[in-house]
Amino acid sequence: MKRREFLKHTGILLGAGSGFAQSGGGKRVAMVVRPLDLVKSPLGWAVEELKKALASQKIEMNTFPTLREVPAGDVMIVPDVVQSAGNDPETIGIFPGRIQGRSVQMVTSTDWRGLLYGVLELADRARHGGSILTPMTVREKPANAVRSVTRLFVSDVEDKPWFNDREMWPAYFDMLANARFNRFSLGLGLGYDFLREVTDSYFVFSYPYFLDVPGYKVRASNLPDSERDHNLEMLKYISEQAVARGLDFQLGLWMHGYQWTNSPNANHVIEGLTAETHGPYCRDALAALLKACPAISGVTLRIHGESGVTEGSYEFWKTVFDGVPRSGRKVGIDLHAKGIEFKLIDLAVATGMPVTVSPKFWAEHMGMPYHQADIRSQEYPRENRGGLMAISTGERNFTRYGYADLLREDKVKPGPKCCGGYDVVFRVWPGTQRLLLWGDPAFATAYSRAFSFCAAKGVEWCEPLSFKGRRGSGRPGGRNAYADESLKPRWDWEKFAYSYRVMGRAFYNPGADPDAWRRVLKAEVGAAAAESEAALSHASRILPIITTAYAPSAANNNYWPELYTDQPIVDSGKNHYSDTPSPKVFGNASALDPQLFSNANELADELVKGERSGKYSPASVAMWLDDLADASIRHLAAAEKAAGAQPGAEFRRLAEDVQIQAGLGRFFAAKFRAAVLSRIHERTGDRAALEEAIKAYRAGRDSWQAMANRARGVYVADITVGELPWLHGHWADRTAAFDADIADLQKRLERAHDVDDPKIRAAVAEIAGKPAAGRVSCRHTAPGAYRPGLALSIELAITSPAQPASVRMWYRHVNQGERFRNSDMEHAGDKYRAAIAAEYTNSPYSLEYYFEVREAPDHAWLYPGFAPDLTGQPYFVVRGAGDWRV
Repeated sequence: MKRREFLKHTGILLGAGSGFAQSGGGKRVAMVVRPLDLVKSPLGWAVEELKKALASQKIEMNTFPTLREVPAGDVMIVPDVVQSAGNDPETIGIFPGRIQGRSVQMVTSTDWRGLLYGVLELADRARHGGSILTPMTVREKPANAVRSVTRLFVSDVEDKPWFNDREMWPAYFDMLANARFNRFSLGLGLGYDFLREVTDSYFVFSYPYFLDVPGYKVRASNLPDSERDHNLEMLKYISEQAVARGLDFQLGLWMHGYQWTNSPNANHVIEGLTAETHGPYCRDALAALLKACPAISGVTLRIHGESGVTEGSYEFWKTVFDGVPRSGRKVGIDLHAKGIEFKLIDLAVATGMPVTVSPKFWAEHMGMPYHQADIRSQEYPRENRGGLMAISTGERNFTRYGYADLLREDKVKPGPKCCGGYDVVFRVWPGTQRLLLWGDPAFATAYSRAFSFCAAKGVEWCEPLSFKGRRGSGRPGGRNAYADESLKPRWDWEKFAYSYRVMGRAFYNPGADPDAWRRVLKAEVGAAAAESEAALSHASRILPIITTAYAPSAANNNYWPELYTDQPIVDSGKNHYSDTPSPKVFGNASALDPQLFSNANELADELVKGERSGKYSPASVAMWLDDLADASIRHLAAAEKAAGAQPGAEFRRLAEDVQIQAGLGRFFAAKFRAAVLSRIHERTGDRAALEEAIKAYRAGRDSWQAMANRARGVYVADITVGELPWLHGHWADRTAAFDADIADLQKRLERAHDVDDPKIRAAVAEIAGKPAAGRVSCRHTAPGAYRPGLALSIELAITSPAQPASVRMWYRHVNQGERFRNSDMEHAGDKYRAAIAAEYTNSPYSLEYYFEVREAPDHAWLYPGFAPDLTGQPYFVVRGAGDWRV
């Protein structure tokens, strides 16, 4: 770059004389930066981070206002911003260059946040022992515009300590910024779904815990004014600390109901509010809160019945929304999507503020890294029956657990120049995994790609330990729930530093250099890092796979696979899962993606009939789980050897959580097989199938028991995320239910008999073995776009000598309120062809489709399916080329 261009534009330059300096040896670094830049933006904080990191390598760094003041021989750094074609925000460019005859390492970006990331990247590499003064080339830009973390306040006992900890927040936000999250959301009012039997109501209806709003005499009982005022000071402090590190600060106000029912033991109640003043008070309180905390750049609102406000209360929400522009500045409005109607979205858009709608990703859980092809039948639209939840459990029932019908080309904003409309950001809800360490770069990368699905803007991830201590179940002693004191970190989130790094860096750039997270893991576990990464990666896939294939409930209030409460194979009377089909037994529970996964009963019925669908079966899932458990334990053994005789707490925490997840994988693999075999016995009376079912179930039970015994000394006896029996306890509690279920299976032996049928013998053998792979190879390239109102031709090429017996195309609009259609494809040579009709393409929705390839009546499979590491989008998507956008 020429000097004139450099001075006109901006960048970060590093150089020393005619060549690059090596770190160490007393070298000095000079940063050329205007004094105003050090205080005006988070860049000042990043500069200090780089200064501290270089000091750890015995390199002195100073700042100078101009180039000419830099001493000869010093390494030179100049931060600023470069405009580029397209002006993609948050980009990073690090590359060698020259200026004024000196060799330099340039770091550039298109905006201040990208520049911040560039400086932090240098600091992070230096902090972990790398040289930043040798030539390097790094070019990155974000795949997701929104990369948010939500921390939930749900427990007076467990959450007040971290909320009020002024030492924790700077360290926490340092970690988030280095992981490249760009938004933090503090979630309040999610302690309860419904305002009944409330005991711990702190921050549930949030406003009176922060403000005395002039003109209203509203307060939380038993809350001193000094504590209320302190809460507001802390909120200001937290939001300012986030912004100082380049994070947008989002405030989640999830509850707007103010009357607790059947709650004689509530620690606080709301006084001074009436039905007439409810809406105006919330409007004025929201405006006052935003004025008092100018660092808040967005608010998240739950607008369905669990907010405490009856669905269909449009005037109430219009009044509340008006509080945002009354703050006098631009503040984003994020609407939780459950039960949402376009009428409500339009009311928010009418404020003139930026609007985001946030649907759940995989219901209230974390499934595999793609968007479920279809929702369960329990979530299909229904007739409205009135009441608090009339809309979200009625005609908009399908909005509860996915993207619903929100990804319309004429509604979702295609870019910053769009007027009106809304953005979509997916929210990963805290259900599947709340306690155990997670960290799989392959899945994280695939999640990242899924979060930009059909022009969506990104993700909000409910962090680990969300809902810990919810609904009055809080316990003193630390949110990590460790019984072993030596495993407790100072701050609960420190256990998950590697999880945050893997997630954040992958969400920013799915093609990120693995060193971005490996350097963190190496700092934690040293020589055991490589094998630890592999062990945790394999273990981390287990729970999302279980959630995808087996969903006795979409609600995390009922289903917690990490600390699973048994759903019986035999006796439906022992089942507690409410939203599961009847008979309410394990084998009949739906997959969370029933379009691509069959349940145990479906597989058994197919095997008995001798006709198979192409769906992923419980037998396939069991094989995946066993393979992942085996691989995680194999790599863990190698990691333990590398860690030595006295590993640190970081390694021991990882090792224990890998062991637990491997035990869960082996248990569920065995139970899937047992459920299929039990169903075969039900259909045929076959004794061999029942004996194999009992054998498999016992093996799974023993794996669980071994895992639970080990976990006794690691985690406390009562891990709480709620007050209901299935929301607290320990793995050791659960074994008795498995034993009872096995005993019920054994009783069936009295009526069992031998069935002399080769088909049944083969079915039983298949469940104990590995499913056969497809012999036919396919190739398909999705069209670049479709024209609304014109038929879309689809062609699948067969690239192997083996030919299928038939191919069926399944297709649907990207609208979960609709069901998939299918069409048998016509065979011509080595091609199969079908068309999606013109009247179906005349739609504002993208199209998704996949192929079911049948080789024989008892053997079919899906294309494109999953990659060998179980990542990838198992269907094709074609966006519309018509002018559907606003």
